[in-house]
Amino acid sequence: MGKFARSWALMKASANILRQDKELMLFPLLAGVCSLLIIATFGWPIFTAIKHHHAALEGRNHAMPPLVMLLAFLFYFVQYAVVIFFNTALAAAALIRLDGGNPTLGDGMRAAMGKMPTIIGYALISATVGMILRAIQERVGFVGRIIGGLLGFGWTLATFLVVPVLAAQDVGPIDAVKRSASLLKGTWGENAIGNAGIGFVGGILTFCLIAVSLLLFGAAASTQSVALMVAVAAAGVIALVGLGLFQTAMHGVYSAALYRYAEYGDPGEGFDRVLLESAFRQKN
Repeated sequence: MGKFARSWALMKASANILRQDKELMLFPLLAGVCSLLIIATFGWPIFTAIKHHHAALEGRNHAMPPLVMLLAFLFYFVQYAVVIFFNTALAAAALIRLDGGNPTLGDGMRAAMGKMPTIIGYALISATVGMILRAIQERVGFVGRIIGGLLGFGWTLATFLVVPVLAAQDVGPIDAVKRSASLLKGTWGENAIGNAGIGFVGGILTFCLIAVSLLLFGAAASTQSVALMVAVAAAGVIALVGLGLFQTAMHGVYSAALYRYAEYGDPGEGFDRVLLESAFRQKN
């Protein structure tokens, strides 16, 4: 409970920083827009290839053809590259704020552009790991899903601080993964607990927002006003998107602050040094 309480306090500090730099939410917004474009680009070719494959097999159970696997890998790779790019830009801007600066959207974008070779390399690694985990889950049945889930959880933990490492250091993708895992190993895992806390609180807020939106939509429907129903639905969707952007940006600030203290021993502006000192203790 003490660990979770500290993580909650760190999360609130992240939210306070985000309120000072609301433009940080533009990074996850741009990432979301680009992700939708990528899905639209790859969706039809993959769907068509799978459809032709099933038609040729006439219901027989065979592995996916190389073309479908190649398209899936390319989709993973491009999607990871875009998400990692904007997450790196967010982390770079957050680190500027923690250093006492006033970051702009351009500051984060320029920092991420300077890391493009490393971002592409890490996206390639992430796409490969994702394909391997998916293959394990699909080919080994129920046991494979368990094994794949455990391996995926371990990979998520080990790479939790890769993005701020990429934003702050001139290292390659493999060294970034090693550094992230080393920072995690040397602490009590406060980063994982805090991330779970952000996700838990975000889930509660999302549930409440959906519930309120449904109640308002029901009330609007009782008036039989189509315009009112559309307005309520649109407001609900906008609110959900805004909450998601805030949560994603807060997660980026949180990971940047944790990295900064774990690496340099200084949490930066907006974070309580004593709180970080109690959260990070070297394992015996």
